[in-house]
Amino acid sequence: MDVAEWLRKLGLEQYEPAFRANKIGADLLPSLTAEDLKDLGVKLVGDRRRLSAAIAALQSVPAVEAAAEDANRFVARPEAERRQVTVMFCDLVGSTALAACRS
Repeated sequence: MDVAEWLRKLGLEQYEPAFRANKIGADLLPSLTAEDLKDLGVKLVGDRRRLSAAIAALQSVPAVEAAAEDANRFVARPEAERRQVTVMFCDLVGSTALAACRS
């Protein structure tokens, strides 16, 4: 992942030189703290919050991708197919008598 492009997508491209100068790559993003962001020159609280939220979102993406890869490994063979069926039965008290009155 390109950190500069990621910052541009967040609308925080002004911090790209600081990230590059401090050699902050995608591998270090998850370990950044609020204090680290301050040291990088991210003075505005809103910008620090946006960056923190975006970093948290990045951490959940690999888990989703890994789950998709696992699902692709266990693809059923074409000749076998399973389907889930839900059956519901409802018995009303007095329904037999009610049905008999209408005929």
